[in-house]
Amino acid sequence: MNWNNNTQQPWGPAPQKPSGAAPGLPAWARKRVVVPAAVGLFVAGAVAGSAGGSSAENVNSAAPAPVATVTVTASPKAGAPADAEPPAPKGTTRPADDGAEAEVSVPDFVGMGLQSAQDAAQAKGFSTLTSHDSAGRDRMQVFDRNWKVCSQNVAAGKSVATTTELDFGAVKTEESCPAKDKKPPKVVGGRMPDLAGKSVNTARDALDSGTSLTVKDAAEHRMVLLESNWKVCTQVPAAGAKLNGQPVEITAVKFEESCP
Repeated sequence: MNWNNNTQQPWGPAPQKPSGAAPGLPAWARKRVVVPAAVGLFVAGAVAGSAGGSSAENVNSAAPAPVATVTVTASPKAGAPADAEPPAPKGTTRPADDGAEAEVSVPDFVGMGLQSAQDAAQAKGFSTLTSHDSAGRDRMQVFDRNWKVCSQNVAAGKSVATTTELDFGAVKTEESCPAKDKKPPKVVGGRMPDLAGKSVNTARDALDSGTSLTVKDAAEHRMVLLESNWKVCTQVPAAGAKLNGQPVEITAVKFEESCP
């Protein structure tokens, strides 16, 4: 055997194949195929459109169909202001203004016991109630059942708001009502008021709080303790005298007694 000829050795390296050729394919299959750009875009668009159409169908099938809405603006009547509130539909009633106060007719309380009058007023919706001594003695109405109504500040039958204050003039049940409420005395024009027949406590209230006041029993040598139960008999200075800070002296007896 000739080992020097050009015949490839059985154990030699494999012959080199031309680059760029696919192994095991005929020459006609190893040619490149060029797809025009327009055709590629058409194919990509078709695929995307198919996928997008499927997704849109799923969304449209899940979402409800939109409902058309129509807004109608009513124009005001001729002559009505632009911001006027439109009339309520027939068969309806507008709610009352929350700020409006209800008004009720005031009952006649005169002659009633003070406690009964207060209960009746509260039943009508009145909540601000007060009372005073009609006899002008400035007594406190501690036990309302022991007092009766002689006057009221709001006339019977008048319609007022339930927030109105009702003031009852009263005397004790065993006493007679005066023809009209006796007003407590007060200093007018810097002159001494007429204190005769007034209770000692109203006389004290009429004077300046800094006035020196001496009270003595006109009949005996008793101590004047509950001043609303005592009435003035005499006074110094006299009624009408000019007050310039001088001390005041009065004498008094109990209301059921006569001045000496």
